[in-house]
Amino acid sequence: MFKLILTVLLEFQTWRFLHKHKPKIVAVVGSVGKTSTKVFTATVLSERYRVSVQKGSYNTHMGVPLAIFGIQAPAKNLRDPLAWFRILREIETRIKRPKNDKLGYDVLVLELGTDRPGDIKRFKRYIKADIGVVTSVAAEHMANFKTIDAVAKEELSLANFSKLLLVNRDEVDASYASLLQTTNIDTYGISGIAEYHYLIEDFSLDKGFSGKFVSPEFGEQATNLHLVGEHNINAAVAAGAIGIKLGLSDQQVAAGLGKIKPVAGRMRLMRGLLDSFLIDDTYNSSPISAIAALQTLYGLSAKQKIVILGSMNELGTFSEEAHKTVGAECDPSLLDWVVTVGLEAQSYLAPAAAGRGCQVRSFRSPYDAGAFVHSVLQAGAVVLVKGSQNGVFTEEALKVLLHSTEEEGQLVRQDPHWLAIKRNLFEKIKSPGEKLP
Repeated sequence: MFKLILTVLLEFQTWRFLHKHKPKIVAVVGSVGKTSTKVFTATVLSERYRVSVQKGSYNTHMGVPLAIFGIQAPAKNLRDPLAWFRILREIETRIKRPKNDKLGYDVLVLELGTDRPGDIKRFKRYIKADIGVVTSVAAEHMANFKTIDAVAKEELSLANFSKLLLVNRDEVDASYASLLQTTNIDTYGISGIAEYHYLIEDFSLDKGFSGKFVSPEFGEQATNLHLVGEHNINAAVAAGAIGIKLGLSDQQVAAGLGKIKPVAGRMRLMRGLLDSFLIDDTYNSSPISAIAALQTLYGLSAKQKIVILGSMNELGTFSEEAHKTVGAECDPSLLDWVVTVGLEAQSYLAPAAAGRGCQVRSFRSPYDAGAFVHSVLQAGAVVLVKGSQNGVFTEEALKVLLHSTEEEGQLVRQDPHWLAIKRNLFEKIKSPGEKLP
């Protein structure tokens, strides 16, 4: 009850604030790719506007209002009434300031998350987006959604409180158009069937992609994207399209796209031991993102290719099928080793990869997985590391492989809170045969 009452108060105060100041709002939803799209959009829009973008994953019904006000949740106890009283008092002070006084930004870029049906719709209570973005529709929180159609209905409900909806043509099946109650839609992606897309001309690990950003407004613009992975290009194209829709010039859009950098834990390139390249994609994992990451690895030229794949969480009854699907995508002609972390990956993904003829090793601990890869690593190798958080934490495998320990701070979940969770978890694993707690 405390959480419900607090959430309603936060929503009402946020509605008052936004109704008064009326900043432009970009809202991003989707099964995967939200954070990169959010950050890339903020980068491009900063060429013209003062932009506020929520840090971390403050994308819940309590988190989004706090992100809009730029206020942190209570650090020690989320149910501390006194701490929340101080927060609500600070919010009231900000609401009462004169219009646009010290607001500090012109555009809000928000990531809206969902765990169950109806979560996205609830944001309509206080958000009216100038542009809504749907990055993808794929298996997520399937214990609550049950079907992919239910996921699609949830994510696309953003259209009900967006003036314009921008949809990823590559990752949202066209059959879901029947779920939309608006015709004010544009599409983006890599394929030419989208109004906004990117023509890839060349790629290298050192320089990223070279090619052309294509839009109805400006035609073809030569644009370099310092990214790894075609699914990261999707996020960049969305950012460019949003920039155009909000009035940026062709020069501003091109400049913003050129400044985009990958987000930590999301297809971020790092230097490894023995002149190897490490692709850090450890923030989270799902079937669609894992397969996309594998396809990126397959397209690279290297004497040795290794993938570390962690268990994919929150898939419910889809878990076995999903892990087998990813395992079946592991190609022995393109991979030297498939290394798994976690019980689900060991039980389902590893046998599927082995069945295709891959060399497979499974571990319960990311530290053990990293140590194994270290033992077989060859000069000039490319290692893709993909994972989730709870019980997996494959970012810890990267620590064993990094060229410099100084770069450990660039990995995800490295604050004292997360490090303590990981230490307590993996200290309990005494041997490869033991189960996770």
